[in-house]
Amino acid sequence: MQILFDDIGSYPPPEGLGEGWAEETIENDWKRFAKILQEVMLQKIRAGVDLPTYPQFQEMTHQFLKVIKDPLKVDEPYLVRDRDARIVEVYAIEPFAREYREKHGVRMPLRLCVTGPLELYLKEFGATEYVDLYHLIARSINRFIRETMRTVRYSEVKVVSIDEPSLGISPQVIFDEDSIIKALSISGESAKSHNLDVEIHLHSPLHYRLASQTESINVIGVESAANPSYLDLIDKNVLEETDSFLRIGIARTDIFTLTAALNEKYKTNVWKEPSRMKEVITEMETPDVIEKRLLKAYNSFGERIRYAGPDCGLGAWPTQEMAELLLRNTRIGIDRFQKDHLTKAEA
Repeated sequence: MQILFDDIGSYPPPEGLGEGWAEETIENDWKRFAKILQEVMLQKIRAGVDLPTYPQFQEMTHQFLKVIKDPLKVDEPYLVRDRDARIVEVYAIEPFAREYREKHGVRMPLRLCVTGPLELYLKEFGATEYVDLYHLIARSINRFIRETMRTVRYSEVKVVSIDEPSLGISPQVIFDEDSIIKALSISGESAKSHNLDVEIHLHSPLHYRLASQTESINVIGVESAANPSYLDLIDKNVLEETDSFLRIGIARTDIFTLTAALNEKYKTNVWKEPSRMKEVITEMETPDVIEKRLLKAYNSFGERIRYAGPDCGLGAWPTQEMAELLLRNTRIGIDRFQKDHLTKAEA
């Protein structure tokens, strides 16, 4: 058994780039945008990520809604046309993926992340219940996945993640369970038809049973590093009965909470003192801490754990250097776990 190391996607931009830079650069300087993304992919792979997610710099709902809402890019309202169902970031990293294939002899493994239909619906319509529109958006998400997998040349999509942070948290969700299950099933249809793992990334596991009942979803993502008690809500028997697996968070990414502890320790603002901020990596989120989190989860769920990595994205982190260091610590922690515990257990 091997637990695969992935990341959620977002990453700090290069120094000096402010909010909204990604959308502006996509429109006005595609080569620069592509170069920035390729550099991030290099950092992720250099850090040892098995299944890197394409770098996410756009706002997660705008990234898809700007296409779905464009009357020139749809077959009908909210149903994106096949040829326009492109995740541009995946194409931006193709030159890097080509170099990867030339060097390693295989296509570059990729985790494909999409914003879920519920998240997009809530952004567009709020606390309403237009089920037909909800399911149209789900069909659009399926097309984004299908067309990206079909047309990309040098990357190989290994797993698809549907990001639904509001599920289990937002009071605006008023759809019944059957409607939600249907929307999620539609969204992951093409990925499942290619025998890919389809993950739902949740910020709260309250509705993990609902996700486990969804035909096209077989991996449930839990942000368990910052919230270890979330794993207490998961019943291993339910996972086994539905043949579902876990993607667990083993490295904390809530940088503002982490640095708040340092602010209290030093009675200062560590965001202005980079040397002290690095204690997040050197003293708090260390390989040993990460290994222990993985071991504790494994003792509860065993081979039902298929993927592990940071809780969430790293977009809010102060620098790319710190983000890469966290990924490196995560790689070391996973490797130590595999060597010290998994290998011995299988011997």
